[in-house]
Amino acid sequence: MALEITDANFEETVLKSDKPVVVDFWAAWCGPCRMVGPIIDQISEEYDGKAVVGKVDVDANQEFAAKYGVRNIPTVLVFQNGEVVGRQVGVAPKNAYTDAIDELL
Repeated sequence: MALEITDANFEETVLKSDKPVVVDFWAAWCGPCRMVGPIIDQISEEYDGKAVVGKVDVDANQEFAAKYGVRNIPTVLVFQNGEVVGRQVGVAPKNAYTDAIDELL
């Protein structure tokens, strides 16, 4: 299961991580987000110990969604050393996300 990332723990969990981080910005009412959610959960299990995989509910946590220009959801950002190194907006196949992680490992 992907980590729940909030405005309160974003900096510690994402920006200070020594591993690649995948962050799914989503909302409960968003249909396409419900399609991406299970993919993100699978990736979380497959990359356990190699990458940090989490989700940010944009309705409850707007600070970092705004900071990183998330205007459409789902948006999945990939971070390395606190910097955004990848962005996928909308629904994409699983390999779009795993390829981005693999490049950083």
